[in-house]
Amino acid sequence: MAFDKKLLEILACPVCKGKLQYDKEHSELISTASKLAYPIRDDIPVLLENEARELSLEEVEKWHS
Repeated sequence: MAFDKKLLEILACPVCKGKLQYDKEHSELISTASKLAYPIRDDIPVLLENEARELSLEEVEKWHS
């Protein structure tokens, strides 16, 4: 079973309440507004701020385009 991209329509960043983008390569959900990447473990998004990693400036710019 893979991550269901339809979830992106209803999921939001718990920090800024903004939209998330799916990074298939790293199995993460990206919030450019909060500059955070939330892990997806066993096809389940872990939307906890303390589990997220900070995005680099380069990553934020990549996801903005």
